This record gives sequence, structure tokens and C-alpha cells, in this order.
Amino acid sequence: MQAAAPFPRHIAVLILATLACSFAGNHIAARIAFDHDTGLLLAMLCRAGVTLVVLAALVFWRRESLRLSPATWRWQLLLGLLIAVQSFCIYSAVARIPVALALLVVNLSPILLALLTWVLGGPRPTRQALAIMGLILFGLVLVLDVPARLLSAEAPDGQWVAGILFSLTAAAVFAAALWVTEHKLSNMAGSVRSMLTLIVVFLASALLGSSGLIPGGLDLPSATAGWIALACLVLLYGAAFSTLFICMPRLNIARNAPVMNMEPVAGMLLGWLVLGQLLGPSQVLGGLIVVGGIVLLAYRR
Repeated sequence: MQAAAPFPRHIAVLILATLACSFAGNHIAARIAFDHDTGLLLAMLCRAGVTLVVLAALVFWRRESLRLSPATWRWQLLLGLLIAVQSFCIYSAVARIPVALALLVVNLSPILLALLTWVLGGPRPTRQALAIMGLILFGLVLVLDVPARLLSAEAPDGQWVAGILFSLTAAAVFAAALWVTEHKLSNMAGSVRSMLTLIVVFLASALLGSSGLIPGGLDLPSATAGWIALACLVLLYGAAFSTLFICMPRLNIARNAPVMNMEPVAGMLLGWLVLGQLLGPSQVLGGLIVVGGIVLLAYRR
């Protein structure tokens, strides 16, 4: 069967930009759901479950093989657990701090991936790459409003600190997941790998919820707005994730992937318009520096 022709670049860029906005919207909806007492694990279960159904249908429609070697199964299980932890951490961050702030910190994962690859025997980052990483970290200092917080006499906000730590953990875990994907599971079909990953995320969320270790993890929304937000969360994430894998062969990802880095910018705008979460001028400038640096890093690779 002949491969489908790639979309014209402006169409591919438009699709990827729309998907980035959908992923950002998923986090905005998550914050609204959490503000109405929705359990974090319930959100993960619903999101993974619905997307899993779509991907499973895609895998079986394409008749893709599920035969994996024992070693591959172990790496696949690890990938699923890493993504489960990443999902938990980013939702925990979104529940505590502005969505744009959480997404910007999580977007440090390309830097962490480059450093992890180097530590594990890969190529050393070039001086130019290190300079770009330094620029990104400078932007992050502005985003986190570090100078003002250091000069402030007030005690650190516990929720803010916890949100930043969850975001940093999500970035580190996602970097590890990307390394596993690139170095151990790159020969697998993307849809199969993602379907199996979501199975692990779903089962891990269900087991953790039933264990009672996370109080209120499976709580239902306490208001209609929470139910609507939960439905929007599932719809936005499921549609974006599924569309990405259905259209991936025609999107020329190697060339156009940096467009997806507009997710934090979309989160910044949607957070302001929907949630009234307004970042200061220096934080906005820092956010643009972070996103611009990550795009430069992606284009270099």
C-alpha cells in the first residue's frame, strides 16, 4: 500500500498548532474540574480510558502486531509507569499553580532529555546547545518570578512550592520516558506503543485509586461545572491525541514538531481568558524566552 502524501506544510502546521491548543485546553479544563472537587485519579482514568478505546480501534483496524519480545515488554511497562507518574504530577501541578506556569516548567523536558542522553553515553551537547539551554533557564527564572520571591519577606507559598516541584518532577519523568521511547522502543508502531502505554496508565490509576493512598483521588465533581470540565478534558485530550496518531504519517513531524511547543503560550492565553490567571510582564517575557529557546533547540536537533 502506497504511503499517503504529506500535507502541505501550512496545513500540517495548522493541525499541529490546533492540537497544541487542544492539549493546553485539556489542562485548563482539568483545573476547573479540580476546583469543583473532581478527583485527580478520576480525571486520569477518564482521559486514559476514552483515548485508549480510540487508539485500540485504530490498532485493530490497521491490524498492527502486538507481538513483543520479553525485553520490549519490560521497557513498555516502564514507559507506561513513567507516563502515569508524569500525568499525575502535571495534574497535581495544574491543581496548585497557574496552568501556564506548570506547562512552562514541564517544557524543560528537552533540556533534561539532552542531559540524560549525554549521561547515558550519548553525544555531549554542543556549546551552542548549552548556550540555548542557559537562555531557557534564564527565561524560567523570570517565569517563576524568582527575583521578586527572593526579595520578598513573606514565607514561601506552600502550594506554589509544591506545584513547581510537581512540574519539575513531571519534566524529569517525561524526559526519561522520551529516552526509553527513542532508545528502546523506537521500532514499535507509534499507535501500538501509545495504546499499551495508556493501558498501563489506566490500570495504574485504577489500582492507586482503589488502594485509597490518594485521598479523594476518585471523587466525583461536586457541581455541574465540574462535570462539564471533566467531559471537556476527556474530549480535548482524546481528540488531540487520537488525531495526532492518525495524521502523524502526513504531518512531517521531524520538520514541524517544534510547532507543538506553542502549548504553554496557548495555556497562558487560555489561562487568562478562562481562569483569569494573569502572569506579570516579566513572567510573560520569560515564558516567551523559554518557548523560543525550546523551539531553537528542537530545530537544531
